[in-house]
Amino acid sequence: MSYRKSFRLICGLAGGSVAVVLAAAAADSRGYFGEQRRSACRGSTFTVQAAQPAHHAATPTGHSWDFNWDKRDPSALTIKKKDSMTENPSPEQDNSKPKATRNILLIRHSQYNLSGNSDKERMLTPLGREQAELTGQRLASLGLKFDVLIHSSMTRATETAQIISKYLPGVELSSCDLLREGAPIEPVPPVTHWKPDAVQYHEDGARIEAAFRHYIHRADPKQKEDSYEIIVCHANVIRYFVCRALQFPPEGWLRMGLNNGSITWLTIRPSGRVALRALGDAGFMPPEKLTRT
Repeated sequence: MSYRKSFRLICGLAGGSVAVVLAAAAADSRGYFGEQRRSACRGSTFTVQAAQPAHHAATPTGHSWDFNWDKRDPSALTIKKKDSMTENPSPEQDNSKPKATRNILLIRHSQYNLSGNSDKERMLTPLGREQAELTGQRLASLGLKFDVLIHSSMTRATETAQIISKYLPGVELSSCDLLREGAPIEPVPPVTHWKPDAVQYHEDGARIEAAFRHYIHRADPKQKEDSYEIIVCHANVIRYFVCRALQFPPEGWLRMGLNNGSITWLTIRPSGRVALRALGDAGFMPPEKLTRT
């Protein structure tokens, strides 16, 4: 068949077929086809490639950071005066602004006796006591000036804190019922092996949220120096605190796992910004000492 006859034949195709041919040619010119195939015409090759998905950058969710998440943003606490718009704020306004950074180190209790029928019987195992010793050594090695060591009133957290405190002489030790273990909020996705009833979520959730509001917030304006505080408590409490502090959906708390005796480090800036410096750090323990009970 001559070239002219071939051209007439192509032009005689239905309009839709021509559109398909033209579209294929355009796609080929843009590199959408890449897989090489052998043509029946004179042994030449042409490139055919499966269409590649477009590469899209992650888009923001639309949820902006709430700088007044702890209700301590100075701009929300004080009434703006005429001179608040000037470059030189009044001494009263300047004194209302936090200047220090709070560092909160959340420690999960060590391994304990799971077969205990009451809280008093759920004391640390021999391995749990070793884990607490290692955590205390790790905290001491950081060379930080710790201001306080607060712990849950449950036996396993109390014993863990007491062992840690041996390595931090002079640090005040105190107990708090708000930090007890519980069910903070129904997790998403749900799990089958753990299903507290609605009453437990209602009661524990309110208590653990109260603990979050009490302990996790920016520094008071009167605080002059950065602080380092240790809180020894439980996995559910720590995971919930992390989600709330980072303004992540709190129902995702059960998607994280924490080893016994691990260290989670939150930093809260005067501006209200929050950073997670460590989550469940247990790298200071030998592998054979790691547990997650």
